[in-house]
Amino acid sequence: MSLLFSPLTLKKITFRNRIVISPMCQYSSVDGFASDWHLVHLGSRAVGGAGLIIQEATAISPEARISREDLGIWKDEHIEKLQQITSFIRQQGAVAGIQLGHAGRKASVYRPWDGGGQVAESEGGWKPVAPSAIAFSEKDDSPVALDKAGIQKVIADFKEAAGRSFRAGYEVLEIHAAHGYLIHQFFSPLSNNRTDEYGGSFENRTRILLEVLEAVQEVWPSELPIFVRISATDWVENGWDVEQSVELAKLLKTKGVDIIDTSSGGLASYAKIQAGPNYQVPFADQIKNAADVQTGAVGIITEAHQAEEILQKGQADLIFIARESLRDPYFPIHAAKVLGDEITWPVQYERARR
Repeated sequence: MSLLFSPLTLKKITFRNRIVISPMCQYSSVDGFASDWHLVHLGSRAVGGAGLIIQEATAISPEARISREDLGIWKDEHIEKLQQITSFIRQQGAVAGIQLGHAGRKASVYRPWDGGGQVAESEGGWKPVAPSAIAFSEKDDSPVALDKAGIQKVIADFKEAAGRSFRAGYEVLEIHAAHGYLIHQFFSPLSNNRTDEYGGSFENRTRILLEVLEAVQEVWPSELPIFVRISATDWVENGWDVEQSVELAKLLKTKGVDIIDTSSGGLASYAKIQAGPNYQVPFADQIKNAADVQTGAVGIITEAHQAEEILQKGQADLIFIARESLRDPYFPIHAAKVLGDEITWPVQYERARR
């Protein structure tokens, strides 16, 4: 059997293979509620054979949403539909995960097909918050710098959302600390010019993540995995970089984090990123081997042999598939055939195996 289709056990959870469906925003929610779209979208990837399905960035509070149409888990009423989704995923032999996030200064924007850009408060938007009053781009209004009470509310919101996530049936929890959203904004000197205990030094800039993690662990069962997604670099001089990411990964390992989901970018609107197949894999590789921690690789991974080679070279432990999964929800089934692996199909689909 290939490495791609070998199981991986983290704490008490075993993934049937190393293919993870990466969280991808659907911008299809009303008041944070999941709908049948989310059930079919996520459920079809479980039917397609992935080992782990991670739900899109799910807002911990209304103001934490990227757009008004983001999924949320800030109230108990959200749980019922999410339970239906996690139950279906589990019935297909996959594991259900959830990514919890706060958009920070990148909040209150129109969804992509409505043009993007900030939504004015008069149009139903809200005032974004951030570590410092530094806008994401010249076109944006400056966010409100969080005070100490605001930071404590963010931490408490993550904790409550984690508790609801467990009650909703998720078995993997991922903290979103990447792509220029709130926690990443604290990491980077480009977006954080605070002079208190949350700014300045590496220790101070990463403090909020460690406090969020500690709060989440108070309600998230110790036998279930926790992932953290980070952007390994801002792709901008004097910003957050891979060397700091390695040091953060070492810290997170000591705190009980199981996987560093390694992406990049998203913080600076002017960053120049040369994207291409495997362009982020070297970051996962460096963090894995320098910090001695398990990592996930993501970023234009579209072919079975490509994914297998990453694992064979020891560059990562999990392969996160995003846009290729949108093109092909059954990527795992097709990849198994390419690699010559025999995997279990849904019994309803067995007639199409040969």
